[in-house]
This record gives sequence, C-alpha cells and structure tokens, in this order.
Amino acid sequence: MRNVDVLLHRDFEIGVTDRRLFGAFIEHLGRCVYGGIYEPGHKTADKQGFRRDVLELVRELAPTIMRYPGGNFVSGYNWEDGVGPADGRPRRLDLAWMSTEPNSFGTNEFIDWCRQAGIEPMLAVNLGTRNADAARNLVEYCNHPKGTALSDLRRKHGWEKPHAVKFWCLGNEMDGPWQMESKTAVEYGRIAVEAAKMMKWIDPSIELAACGSSGRNMPTFGAWEDTVLEHSFEHVEYISLHTYINNYAGDTPAFLGACDLMDSFIDEVVAIADAVAARRRSNKRVMLSFDEWNVWYRTRRYRKERVKEGWPVAPPILEEIYNMEDALAFGGACISLLNHADRVKAGCLAQLVNVIAPIMTETGGPAWRQTIFHPFAHFSNFGRGRVLRTQVDSPTYAAKYFDPRGAQDLYYPLPSVPYLKLAAVHDDKAGMLTLFALNRSLSEEMPLRVAAKGFGQMRVDSALQLRHADLQAINTREAPDRVAPAPLDGVRVDGEQLHATLKPASWNVIRVTIAR
Repeated sequence: MRNVDVLLHRDFEIGVTDRRLFGAFIEHLGRCVYGGIYEPGHKTADKQGFRRDVLELVRELAPTIMRYPGGNFVSGYNWEDGVGPADGRPRRLDLAWMSTEPNSFGTNEFIDWCRQAGIEPMLAVNLGTRNADAARNLVEYCNHPKGTALSDLRRKHGWEKPHAVKFWCLGNEMDGPWQMESKTAVEYGRIAVEAAKMMKWIDPSIELAACGSSGRNMPTFGAWEDTVLEHSFEHVEYISLHTYINNYAGDTPAFLGACDLMDSFIDEVVAIADAVAARRRSNKRVMLSFDEWNVWYRTRRYRKERVKEGWPVAPPILEEIYNMEDALAFGGACISLLNHADRVKAGCLAQLVNVIAPIMTETGGPAWRQTIFHPFAHFSNFGRGRVLRTQVDSPTYAAKYFDPRGAQDLYYPLPSVPYLKLAAVHDDKAGMLTLFALNRSLSEEMPLRVAAKGFGQMRVDSALQLRHADLQAINTREAPDRVAPAPLDGVRVDGEQLHATLKPASWNVIRVTIAR
C-alpha cells in the first residue's frame, strides 16, 4: 500500500469529548444483572452480592455513565417492584425477554453498584405501560432530599441521602413494534413532554433524553425525530440514537466499513434537530445521546422463539461471542463517536456483562475480557480531550453493507471506504496526543505519516496494536488473552511528523508526549 498521509493542527478541533461519551448499559436481560454484576454466593461477591471480579474489570474498562434498567425491559417495568425489602418484592413476567424477573436487584442496588464502580448513573423511565406520573414519582423517590412520602420512603428503605441522578431517558425505542405499548411520534411526543415538565418541576437540575427512532433503518426514521422534537424541544437536552453493526453477509470489508454509516446517521440526526431549532429561530442545540451501540447479529432471536423456553430467571440469551473481526468493526465505531464529539455528548455501549458485552462471566465461575473489551478500554481511558480535525489521504475500496430487515432487506452502498479510519485526541492537561487508527486492509501493511502541526517537540510515549492472524479468534475462559493488545514497534517522530507501519486488519493506539 502507498503511504497514507494525515494532516492535523493543534488549533483546529471538532469538539471536546464529554465524559458521558464513554458510557455503557445494564438491562434486566439474560445474565447481565443476575450472574453478571450481581451474584450473591459467588466467591468474589461482597455483602451486597456484587461480583468483585466483575467490578475490577469494569474499572479497567472505565465506563463513565451507566444506563439502567433498559432497554426493552423498561417499557414494562414498575420501578416500585425493585425497591424496599428484597424478600418482599414481587416476581413478575417480563414480556420483553420472556423471562421471570425476581426484582432482587433494583434502583437502590444499582445506585450503590455505580458508586462502588465510580460511575455516574443514568436512569430510564417507563413511558410504555406507565406514564408521566410514574416518571415524576421516581424522580421524587431518587432525588428529593426528604419530607415527602416518596423521599421519606427512600430513607425508610435505607438510603438517607438523595441519589442525585442527573441524566434521565424518556422511555426506550418507542416506535418499535416489539416495544410494550409502542407509540406513534405524536403519542410519544405528548407523553414525553408531559413527563419532562413534571420531572424538571421536581428537580430542575436534571437533563433529559427523548427517544429517537429505534434505528436508521426504521421506516419512521427522520419523521419521528422531527415530530418528537417539535413537541419536546424546549424540555429536553438530548435525542437518542441506536445502532448495531452486523456481518450477516460474511463480508469482512463491508463489515469494517459499516461504522462509517454511523457518521452519516449522526449527521442526519444533527440536521433534523437543528431544523427544529431553525423553525423556532432558536440558538439552542439539542445534543445526541448514542445510548445503544455495538456489534450484534449472531444471537438475535425473535419473541416467538424465546416463548418456547418457558419463563426462566436470567436465561443465557444474547450472549454474543466476539472475535478479532468484531473488535476491528467495534473500534471503527469508537472512532466515529470521537469524530462527532461536538454533538454526541453521551454514549452507551450495549451492554456491559454477558449480554452482547465486553465482559463475560461463568455463573459461579470466572470473568474474562472479550475481544471488544480492549478497543473500548482504549477509547475510554485515552479518548478524553479535544478531538482534532484531520485530513486523511488514504486509498479506498468499495463495498455493499447488508442489513436484513425481514421483507425489507437493506443494502447500503459504500462506494469509497478509506482503508484508514482515524481519530486524534489532544489532552492538554496530560500533554498527550493520542491517535486511534484502524487499518481496514485485510492483506496490506499501511505506511502511515502524520503531520502534527503546532505541537512543537514530540516524543513517542506508547504504541499498541490489537490484531490476530485469525480474524475468527476469540477469547474464552480457557484462553482469556488469545486476543489482547501488544506493542506496536517502529513508531518514530521526526520533527512534526510521526511515522508508523500499521499491520493488516489492526486496531492501533499511538500516544505521543507533546511540549505544552
């Protein structure tokens, strides 16, 4: 491959990454909670039943905010079922995942778990089977100090201080026919604005995310966002986006190019939100919360298949096993999020443990890192700062991405996919420039030259690569580090220019110390 050239300048930035960009997601789904983060009786469990081995991996992964309790689950969830003495909580049928929910773990346990993990909590309210009244009651229970029935109920339950939850989601995927009590855009827009009003009357400091459509491939996409924001614009700070990348077609080049569709999706939602603002002659800018994203396709199953299994508690469902190829596509999604730091201010990897997750556990046994763990840990630990504008001169390839949707299978043409996908983040406090670089060529090394202007003296601090000769390689209990980061040799700095050679099909993180 010919030299790939990148030009960037210290003074030209896209935006500053918000710490909430590096979030994740916990839902009452399969073994995410029960047998995942929470397993009383496990040899590593603390007195609250939280698995300490999982907590250690979560701290290494470094998510900054955690969405809970769903997801599809939230659209049928009565928050009152998950508070109070655990032995008195009801068992319910969960229609989202055709499971039995014991409610042993609920809102207060989630808050305690977040505090232990050093993570900001993000709560979703049920606007499916419940309404704005239930939403404002949950805010009062969580955030009001004392002196009312619900705040004093929280104190009676053992949580004297308010939880002070600042980020709230107004439902989940409400245009999806799989959702309990799904709604039209007008129906949802009306309930969302009424919930938002009352929630903020109780606590004016909170921030709210309205539901965008369930995906870019939904027939409702675009018109949904426009209508919902027309109703809720004055009351919300965010609109949500959801995307899952797949390789149903077994087409690796298209799979690795699919993350570029996230860029288009973000640009489109920004345009819609700003059009709503323009109609109002408003300077307000609604930000984006990409609160579900991941690679997911092998374990997708329909409700009619799950119903045959009865109503188990925490069944092992949606337990995607990720390989090297998945880690590359996943890394590309991380770069897409970074390169829209001006408008994507919150993000949640879906999900955290066992269920389409970077962390896998064995119930009663060990926990280990999946392949996608490593790009996310790099993204979160090293992606804080000013994302710089880059000019990339890279050879390209053409592909066609397949996204099956029943009778309306979609084919997205990708006529010009650069072999290099890159983001550059400048952390001025640490005096560090970090390059996240994905080489999408499956067969050729990439000679990379980066002209970093305006930084003065530079020195290579560290360079890592994630790659494996077998793109199907996975991490398992027996071989948890088969796919793991290794040093990237040969990176050097010559004046204002950085030189590196990226291996085929590789995720790379290069950190350079800069003069302040």
